[in-house]
Amino acid sequence: MFDFHKDRQRYFEIQVLNAEEYVIPFIEEKFEIKKGMKVLEIGCGEGGVLKAFINKGCTGVGVEFDEPRIENAKLFMPEEVASGKIRFVTKDIYQVDIENDLGGTFDIIVLKDVIEHIHDQPKLIGWMKKFLAPGGVIFFGFPPWYMPFGGHQQMCHTKLGKLPYIHLLPKPLYRWVLKKKKEPVEALMEIRETGISIERFERICKKESYHVLHKRHYLFNPIYKWKFGLKPRRQALLIRIIPYVRDFFTTCVYYTIQPLNTKTEKE
Repeated sequence: MFDFHKDRQRYFEIQVLNAEEYVIPFIEEKFEIKKGMKVLEIGCGEGGVLKAFINKGCTGVGVEFDEPRIENAKLFMPEEVASGKIRFVTKDIYQVDIENDLGGTFDIIVLKDVIEHIHDQPKLIGWMKKFLAPGGVIFFGFPPWYMPFGGHQQMCHTKLGKLPYIHLLPKPLYRWVLKKKKEPVEALMEIRETGISIERFERICKKESYHVLHKRHYLFNPIYKWKFGLKPRRQALLIRIIPYVRDFFTTCVYYTIQPLNTKTEKE
């Protein structure tokens, strides 16, 4: 098993591979990614996902609030940064200026393992329309809150990190257990506040006037290929079609969404 949190270089490399093998092919099932397209990643971390799009001939902008991760990204991709194929903005996404900071709109916006950390998710999802070029799409990949490790227990330093569904304990009890075990209480409780279910995500998209262009639910998250040596596996149809129940057994979902009344590249 690989510890994502210690080796940032390897984490970056895994993100590149995962995006090339699963994220990009998923998007291209419904939306053709062409050379020269502009890609924005919100919460880009070290930029591994963006690197996969650069390898495909796109240009990219990454927005990341955590400056040390951007410094790593620049170390990992010096040629891409020097050539202008990729650049980074260290700001809160709500503080960026579309023209001055981002250089205009984008064909693809990516949020991978990010939306479950965002407060006021309807605000962000609705607001992102202004960043999209006509016909553009937004990709989301996230773990549903109710899945076995939806509380990001992997952050724990004790055996709590190996206990599935512990994040679903009543809030006061969960806080007490974390405090008792000297775990990062506030960070884990914040994830409890922002965790998002499949049903909530789809309701937000509908309310904010998007249509779901494509979706895929996984029993085994593709990233588990590198993290645990598990082959990715799509969720069974019988589970996938049962609202709420599916959240408990689905470790990852992929979605591409698009504002209503727009056309995709493959239509």
